[in-house]
Amino acid sequence: MDSTFRNWFYAGGLFALALGLWLAHLWSSENQVRLHSQHLIAQVEKWNWAAIGDFITADYHDDWNDDRALLLARLRIALRPFSSLTITAETPQVRVEEPLAMWSAKIRIAGSGAEITPEMVERINRLTTPFELRWRKESWRPWDWKLVQVRNQSLDLPADL
Repeated sequence: MDSTFRNWFYAGGLFALALGLWLAHLWSSENQVRLHSQHLIAQVEKWNWAAIGDFITADYHDDWNDDRALLLARLRIALRPFSSLTITAETPQVRVEEPLAMWSAKIRIAGSGAEITPEMVERINRLTTPFELRWRKESWRPWDWKLVQVRNQSLDLPADL
């Protein structure tokens, strides 16, 4: 066998192995839930309602009796006073028990805007319990995770908008 062909064959095999290992890590459930949570937070910071809606499953329901539509409406109302918003997740953790997974972290926000924004920032930042984002794998595709519930035991929200 020609040594040049053999070298290229081994190099191709090593490349395929490295690519396979990288894809296995990228598509792992834990990594996908972590990435989905980061991307969801980034879309909330940008007020990208269509993208936020794409993350949320149709049967979403949370402890505040919000369904998908009500959650999106509440987010619009709550974020309206902000002219800028930064959301930071402190020490996020992921637990996977397929087809479900939970991402949890303390959330800190910073922002500016209307007179009410400092009070809103202070209220969220003073919460002692972490936010929990519960995700469900929707299909065989490794990246197909949807948000089914958000929880925070310390956060009291009014029943009306």
